[in-house]
Amino acid sequence: MGDSLSGKTALVLASTSGLGQGIARELSQAGARVVVTGRDEQRAAEVAATLPAPGHGIGVDLADPGSVTRFLEQHRELASKIDILVLNSGGPPPGPARSLVADDLRTCLEMLLVSQVRITTGVIDGMLTRGWGRVVAIGSSGVNQPLPGLAASNVGRAGLAAFLKTLAAEVASAGVTANMVLPGRIATDRVASLDAGRARARSVDVDSVRRESEATIPVGRYGDVAEFAAAVRFLCEPASSYITGTQLRVDGGLVRGF
Repeated sequence: MGDSLSGKTALVLASTSGLGQGIARELSQAGARVVVTGRDEQRAAEVAATLPAPGHGIGVDLADPGSVTRFLEQHRELASKIDILVLNSGGPPPGPARSLVADDLRTCLEMLLVSQVRITTGVIDGMLTRGWGRVVAIGSSGVNQPLPGLAASNVGRAGLAAFLKTLAAEVASAGVTANMVLPGRIATDRVASLDAGRARARSVDVDSVRRESEATIPVGRYGDVAEFAAAVRFLCEPASSYITGTQLRVDGGLVRGF
């Protein structure tokens, strides 16, 4: 397990904090050469320098089409060497479906769907040529069960799920898998921010909101970033070669449906 990804190159999008950083660290621990990305290139380089194995940091803003274009044009050689692609991004602002306006939706889809599709199609040919590759997207439990107050996220991530399911069938015979991992309530800054927003809206303390949220989770607590990253790592390893086109929930039993 310690060197299961030795010799592999992994590109982890939006990996300067939160789930992305946890995944970058986990893949590096497994021996992969990890490329860390974020809007701030200096921050990406700083995070890459802290990984267990030597890493590399690149700046790219997934909400900016021009930034993604520059990334793909300037790093074509790197793109051809990517064995593992982890699709990840920040989350759009919360809000109800009835208030979702076209401009906000376009921005959301650029970040959660369009940019991630562009980067996937930019690296997939190298995987197909080598006959081995892993594409793992970080989704949300909202893909299975839309989350109240997160309409933009529900729409964007569902679109990415549809893309990956289609892609999985197209590339499976070439040894490339495509899966999505769906986090529930994982203890990240994003979840803390959402809890704080709910607390303000209800004029209650944030600890009360968190306790109420934990009470809806059968495991009875929020997940840890390392727990989530371990699940992603498994789907990136050679041992997962017969798993593709799936959505793996890492949510402590939060989603009650099958």
